Amino acid sequence: MPDESELEAAIERMMEPERFAEAERIVAQAAPQLQKVLAAALAEGGWFGEPHDNETLRAATVPDPDERLTAVRGLLAEEARMGMMVGVAVGWALNEELRTPVERDDPRRQDQEGDT
Repeated sequence: MPDESELEAAIERMMEPERFAEAERIVAQAAPQLQKVLAAALAEGGWFGEPHDNETLRAATVPDPDERLTAVRGLLAEEARMGMMVGVAVGWALNEELRTPVERDDPRRQDQEGDT
């Protein structure tokens, strides 16, 4: 796990246009599959179940138009934050999977490690 200074340095490097452009290209290529993972993670976390439906209905039916707009904006902001946080976690997990040698899932490799 990187320490705080390593994390800050990595984020700074991501601000370089050419580095972020490469990440965007990779994500765009994988987007259809990643969208499935993101939707599953959000559903598993309960973000789009009954509580979300209830909150959406509450925000949409606030009688005062100004308060309704504030409630809807708050709901959209919260959804964006949750989607972003879960999306980052999915990206982090994907990065870890790509860094992990394929041999870890090979039963023959596990048998050899157990014999040593």
